[in-house]
Amino acid sequence: MHRSAPRLTRILACAAVPVMLVVAGCSSDSGGEDKSSGSSSSSAASPDAKQSEATVAQAKFAKLPEPCKTIASKTITELVPKAKNKAGTAGSSSDTTARGSCSWNGLEDKGTKGSNYRWLDVSFLRYESDPGLGSGEKRATDAYAKEIAKAEGTDGAKNVKTSPATGIGDQATSISYDLNKTGETFKYATVVARTGNVVVTLGYNGAGYAGAKTPDAAAMMKSAVKAAKEAAASVAAANK
Repeated sequence: MHRSAPRLTRILACAAVPVMLVVAGCSSDSGGEDKSSGSSSSSAASPDAKQSEATVAQAKFAKLPEPCKTIASKTITELVPKAKNKAGTAGSSSDTTARGSCSWNGLEDKGTKGSNYRWLDVSFLRYESDPGLGSGEKRATDAYAKEIAKAEGTDGAKNVKTSPATGIGDQATSISYDLNKTGETFKYATVVARTGNVVVTLGYNGAGYAGAKTPDAAAMMKSAVKAAKEAAASVAAANK
């Protein structure tokens, strides 16, 4: 009976103070050992319990085709009849898995009827998926919009017309405009397309010299769309 009196006094004293103080100073009656300080504190400190790594979908295409081989030689002959180099001139690239380009140009001399100049080029941009930047497809979609804006904003361009292009990759847009150079009116036809995580930009332009007629804008765009379809299809073929 006498031994229990100090304990009863202690319990009554604890009951009279706020709950927070009871938890802090009166919860233990067994010699001071804190039984709650073991596994709960270690699990709260574990980074695996609170953090998860952000993930994005894997990019659809892992590589690019060889740019100068993306358009059939027959098409090159049709669009650039007297190409200086039918095999094309490849653009420089520090990373051929991420970007590449090729161009063809030529002047067709038709004697007293003048000369027809034609230029064709194609470029590819491939985007990897990145947790901090988004999926390869999202990044390519953003780049696709920028390429369209770039074509529309060409310095000195006149009669700019933009319209959807069908049957090319996942989405495509055609942009046509006129540009005065070397005293002649050049007709430009540009097609920007996205297939998966790759953006394809094809440009085709031409002019008539020494009496030759200025190219027909509609015919130029029709040819550009044909070549763009081949270029876009080559991306999937290169990743089979």
